[in-house]
Amino acid sequence: MSKSRIEAFTDAVIAIVMTLLVLELPIPKDASWAALGEDGHKLAIYFISFIFLAIYWNNHHHLFQLVKRVDGVVLWANNLLILMMTLFPFTTAWVGEHPLAWPPQALFGMLILGTDVAYYLLVRALVRVNGKQSPIGQLFNHYPKLKWSIVLPVLALIAGALITPLAVLIVNVFVLLLWFIPEKKVEQTL
Repeated sequence: MSKSRIEAFTDAVIAIVMTLLVLELPIPKDASWAALGEDGHKLAIYFISFIFLAIYWNNHHHLFQLVKRVDGVVLWANNLLILMMTLFPFTTAWVGEHPLAWPPQALFGMLILGTDVAYYLLVRALVRVNGKQSPIGQLFNHYPKLKWSIVLPVLALIAGALITPLAVLIVNVFVLLLWFIPEKKVEQTL
């Protein structure tokens, strides 16, 4: 099966999700900076969610540069990743409406965790079908960033439950920083 179909489908879905994300932003009540500032927290969570989606897209693109083969398991792992990303507009809007409340923050944290687990499963499926000696297999043989991107969202949920719901966003920003720059080893391999 050609990997280009998976890439094109994923690109299209992420573009749609990003578009839906911006449509959730409220239009200010009047034409003033003060009115725009009233929804500043909604803009902030929008930007955080947009950057998450952009990082997933960047790293997905880099990931597929390393693979030659995909199979049905890869398709389902990729669909799980897409499913998780399609939930960003809903959770972003809920956090935007209630930024200091535990349930929206918890759902946002679970979404980040679920998306990171889906990405991990996609990587494992790609390594399995392409082989441990393939470029993707060698890159992800020992790759602590994958594990940290699962551990940190779990810690974010714990901190959010025990300390403050805002801790979910704060800790997950560190996940953003981990993945902000795509893996240089991919570019060197290519």
